[in-house]
Amino acid sequence: MSESQLRQDILDEYEFDPSFNSGHINVAIEDDVVILTGHVISYAEKLAAIAATRRVKGVHGISENIQVRYPFERASDDQIAQRASDILDWNILVPANAVEVQVENGWITLSGTVDWHYERTAAEDDVRKLAGVQGVTNNIVINNPFGDHSCIRAKIESALERHAEIEAKAIRVTVRNGNTVVLEGSVDTWDVRRAVQNAAWSTPGVTAVDDRLMIC
Repeated sequence: MSESQLRQDILDEYEFDPSFNSGHINVAIEDDVVILTGHVISYAEKLAAIAATRRVKGVHGISENIQVRYPFERASDDQIAQRASDILDWNILVPANAVEVQVENGWITLSGTVDWHYERTAAEDDVRKLAGVQGVTNNIVINNPFGDHSCIRAKIESALERHAEIEAKAIRVTVRNGNTVVLEGSVDTWDVRRAVQNAAWSTPGVTAVDDRLMIC
């Protein structure tokens, strides 16, 4: 696929997605990497633009420098922190009192300890939708209580083989330091890559995933 065709496919996907306004997003292709610049009116729109880019066939890498420019006076850091804490308290997927919130210049940093990756991502999903947020750093640590780590690799490989979209033979799974999973190999799309990541994170005993998968 030519660079011009890939760029046009991305722009067409932007037009197809009503969840963000692409009017101020610039798309360039350089050495098979998609370069995104420009600005949007919220952090949620920025994430939606990146997700739309990943959906396009032929996108193997993304470099983004999209700025968030709110069309109104941004909420204070104290206000954002209070809203983030409140929404986390209401989410049953996030353990009570497990996550701490800090905000500086609109950038949220999450810290704390949870037992599962889905709890970690649920917390991030909550706060990144709030008005005034410039970005999110997720420093939440997974402290999985499961003691037997000997079968982690076998369980992940079995999960990959069950998944209809995943070509399990193209993926290498190794386990280091007892609970850190390393994923290597190649997949067809970003969605498949995410499915492989989820299979690893959903395995009892896993506290970290080193994703080295390539999009081909």
